[in-house]
Amino acid sequence: MEHKSTQILKEKKESILELWITKQMAQDSYFNAEDQKEDSEDFLNAFLGTINESVINDQNGKGFEKVHDILMGISVSRAKRGFTPRETAIYMFTFKEALLEVLSKDISDPAKLYEDSLKISKIIDNMAILTFEGYIKGREDVIARQTDEITEISTPVIRVWDGVVALPIIGTLDSARTQVVMENLLQQIVETSSTIAILDISGVPAVDSLVAQHLIKTVSATRLLGAECIISGIRPEIAQIVVHLGIDLSNIITKSTLASALQAAFNMLQLEVNNKKTTYINRVD
Repeated sequence: MEHKSTQILKEKKESILELWITKQMAQDSYFNAEDQKEDSEDFLNAFLGTINESVINDQNGKGFEKVHDILMGISVSRAKRGFTPRETAIYMFTFKEALLEVLSKDISDPAKLYEDSLKISKIIDNMAILTFEGYIKGREDVIARQTDEITEISTPVIRVWDGVVALPIIGTLDSARTQVVMENLLQQIVETSSTIAILDISGVPAVDSLVAQHLIKTVSATRLLGAECIISGIRPEIAQIVVHLGIDLSNIITKSTLASALQAAFNMLQLEVNNKKTTYINRVD
């Protein structure tokens, strides 16, 4: 591409931006010109500031590193804001259309226009692929954040009585989640000065050797803080699996329901539940 073509694009910056925005609006019914014009203008300035004959003819596009960085940032941001992959791709394809349309108005030689259009198209097509990589990264960041939030929400530690905390576990336990469970439980034991912790696994669909090992580690960590741990929610099918796998839970207090675990905790604390007109709890002297 001769210097003439790059010069045309730089001189027609305002026309390119206006045409690009118009094309985006035509393709995207949810396009917000006020919010997205700034991104488009920043990218166009970076692109025109980089483009020259040597960069255009570089098949690997090494001269566009700065432009690629800006494009990646825009793509990641769009993914986090809820844009679809199609909308992200349209962003670059409408940009290519705007560039080629401007060139077609100022280059009269068909052969020259064809040659320059091919080079522009290749550059923008490579950038379009980059937008998908940025979009995927943005969605992965969103999913990772949501996973962390769900994990945090799904492992609440509840103070059920003075000295007693309970942690209902819902879903499958893996190494990462066990770490969160353990950290939350130990933190609450320290903050509430609790001496008994109840792990309720009623919401755990299945218990295998790996899940059992995670539970045993949590119990061991709890005991290091001077608290006793009770595991509740041991259903008949879970009991059979534990026995079949040969997992030794004999040194851990286990109960079939959360209610029975809570009663066991009261007994350990020498508390007695009296079923009267007004239910209350007395300490047994």
